[in-house]
Amino acid sequence: MTKILEKAPLISRRQAARTLLLAIGGAALYACGGGAAEGDGDTDDDGTGDGTGTGGGTGTGTGDGTGTGDGTGSATEWATGGTKSMTDADSYPDPFATPAAACVLAIAATEGPCTEAADQVRQDISEGYTGLPMRLALRVVDADCNPISGAGVKVWHTQINGSYSGNTPNNGMCLKDSADSSKHYFRGFQTTDDDGRVDFDSCFPGWYRGRAVHIHFTVSLSGRSFTSQLVFDQSLVEEIFTDHPEYKDFGQPDTTNATDNVVGGNDLTTYTLTTARMSDGAMLASKDLVVSL
Repeated sequence: MTKILEKAPLISRRQAARTLLLAIGGAALYACGGGAAEGDGDTDDDGTGDGTGTGGGTGTGTGDGTGTGDGTGSATEWATGGTKSMTDADSYPDPFATPAAACVLAIAATEGPCTEAADQVRQDISEGYTGLPMRLALRVVDADCNPISGAGVKVWHTQINGSYSGNTPNNGMCLKDSADSSKHYFRGFQTTDDDGRVDFDSCFPGWYRGRAVHIHFTVSLSGRSFTSQLVFDQSLVEEIFTDHPEYKDFGQPDTTNATDNVVGGNDLTTYTLTTARMSDGAMLASKDLVVSL
């Protein structure tokens, strides 16, 4: 992928407002459509701030995160408006056209407190929420690079404003709006095919305090499981939160891959997705998940 020049982080209006609130002793936590999650200064192993929020809207999305963007995108411009803007999906290339090679076992990472017991079996996991549309393509292989068929792959990540959904072990920490406990956006489950592959249609995640932009996943087979996380190239993250009309008002994430308390300090290539922009402006994000089950 072409190297994207890094840009200096911008301070958004929401970041300035958050600084003012903290200065007068308030602990800000923006609600659906608002800024990154802010708690009382404490974070758990997953880095999620606690508390609940009350913020406003963003970009071309609505207050609850559902998309209203016109979807304009091209091979040189990222699309907006969520998965409805994946108008050329049939032309997306196969990121796994060649067999996996040099397979290094993935590094396990915490499941975190924002998982959900129920499996949402589907390919489109967006539930109509907005953001940069993203095809997440994953291939599960073993240490000998052989595809693992029949494995369950569960993924979950935040919506554009940094909030999770669902009935989690800690809704006060994971959700910015308690009503989202009955929603399941950006959660999905699929079973690998004969080539070890699953695909999810989603949107680029948001961020919250203390964590790099990331996606959780669990691979399970015959009663055994492996859990870890996926991240994006740091320069890509900086570009999206600087220039994309649905993300730029949130400002730059306060944590990079290198400083993240979960993946930082390890070999980041183990976690980092390969990405490319499609003809309709959607993102194709792919990764071989090398696991021992």
